Order: sequence, then structure tokens, then C-alpha cells
Amino acid sequence: MRRPLLWLLSFLLFSWPLASRAEAPAPSIHWGAAGYPDRERVLMAGVTFNRFTEYNKEGKRFNEINETSGFNFGTLSWTERWGIFNGLNTNLTVGAGPTNDQPTRTLQNGLTHKIFNLQQVPVGATREGADFMISGDVTKWVDLLGQKELGFGSIGFASGSLYHEAFADVGVRRLSLADSFGVSEGSWLRSVSNYVRFSGMGRYSRMYGGAAYKVVAPQTYLGQLSMSFSDYRDYDPTTAPRWELEFTYTIDSGMFVGPRGESIEEQFISTAVRFPYGLLEFWNDFIGNKDYGQTYGIMLTFDLFQLFAKD
Repeated sequence: MRRPLLWLLSFLLFSWPLASRAEAPAPSIHWGAAGYPDRERVLMAGVTFNRFTEYNKEGKRFNEINETSGFNFGTLSWTERWGIFNGLNTNLTVGAGPTNDQPTRTLQNGLTHKIFNLQQVPVGATREGADFMISGDVTKWVDLLGQKELGFGSIGFASGSLYHEAFADVGVRRLSLADSFGVSEGSWLRSVSNYVRFSGMGRYSRMYGGAAYKVVAPQTYLGQLSMSFSDYRDYDPTTAPRWELEFTYTIDSGMFVGPRGESIEEQFISTAVRFPYGLLEFWNDFIGNKDYGQTYGIMLTFDLFQLFAKD
């Protein structure tokens, strides 16, 4: 019971001394992970855990789904910048692995809820087996408000054993308020913008059921807003900052439906830490403290292009 937790904590501890952004494998964005596309060329590999909880702490069922699922994915995300097409990137992300109640149950009830003295979330039937998801997108980056490759538009897909999705995104990444308003050096807004940036995106999706979730909403509307902190004084938008802390708020009309077929709206908070060669991100339905439905997720990935680059 404790081995998965000890393995994960050891992995985090010894990996830390090793800055990139990885596109999280589906269904992470609908669980609350930040969904911004990469601007830089990366090959990110690591692990992603997502948990769907059938009940909340009071034993109330989320919807007609009658099992709890822990999706334990090994993940690989490859983003390529195509020089012949100015500002055009492609991404392919794959996630696959065993589905069972651990280690996500221990991380939820045995760790987080004990630390914060929260009530345990009951577990009934659990999904057992293996699952996978594959996603891909094409993104066009454009200069906007005097900032290089600030805006983006994407079209893409996600498909696998959980569900199937076609989507379109539009947004901005690491917007500088000072640059947007043409503020000169020496002002307070310039000083703030040297260390604080803002991001936002909207996604429209068409959804189709899969083996794990046979009934999903026919369409979803998702919005994200983020605030990030780093030293952006010499920031190059085509590369991620070496160190960065980012908080993301997500509101999703809901990929799951209620008894009458209506979408169940969800809200999440994500915290991401970028460090040299890697990314650690947590997401959770803290808003409302529901602890059922798409409860939480964790992702830890490393950029293989950087780790194995020749000097």
C-alpha cells in the first residue's frame, strides 16, 4: 500500500536538482491542468496521475459513473518548431499505463487529507486494467501588442480508451502589461511586469464517449487564466524560463453529464513549478472543496532534448 507513495516521493526528491513546459496528456486539462501549447521545441517524458472519485466526502455520488478511477500514465510529449512555417508548432502527446485505485488513493486519503485534517473520501468499485490517450495539435503563434509570439490559435484532437475529442484553442501566453501599454522603464508597471506575467486561453471541444466514459457531454467550453512569477527581464518567448511559478484557474462547462444529460460545470486550481529541464504541476478541485468527479492530478516531466544535449 505504501510503496507507490514512497516511490513517487523518492522520484520527486532525487529529480529536483535537475525549464520547460509539457503539454499534459488527456484528460488532464478537463481535470484542471494548464492546457497552454508549447512555444519551444521540447521532448518531455515523465509520469502523470489523474483521479476520478465516484463519491464526495459525504458519500454523495458525482453522476451515473459507478466506479473510482486512478489513471497512472507514463507520458511523452513532443513539440516541434517548423522553421519553414514561421510561428507554426506541432505537438504529439501520448499517455498510457495501469488504471487502479493506487497510488492516487493513498495520495488523496492517506497523505493530503491527513495533512489538512480533511474527511476521508469513500471508495466503492474501482476501475482496473490499462488505459491510454493520444493527443495532437497544430499551433500558430503570432506577434501581438508589440510582443513576440504572444498570441496563439490551435486545432487538435485527443483519443483513446477514455473518450474522444476534437478541439480549437485561442489565447495569449505570458503577457506583459507594461509592453501591452507601451510603458517605459522606471515605472511601477514595468517593475511588476519584469517579474509577473499573465496567460489566458479558451477552448471549444466536441466530445465523444470511449470505453471508460461511454457518455460525455457533446460539447464543452473551457477557459483558463494564469498568473506566473519569474525573472522576465531578459525573457525570450521561444524558450521557457529556467525557473517559474504559475497558478492557473480553470472553469469547464463539463465533459461529464448529470441524470438529465446536462453538463456538470467544474472549476479547478493548478500550481506549476518549472525548473531547469523539468516541470512539476498539481491540479485540484479546491474550489468548492468537492472531492468528487475530476478530483486532482499530478504531472512530473523532464525535457530529454535538454538533458541529453551535447555541449
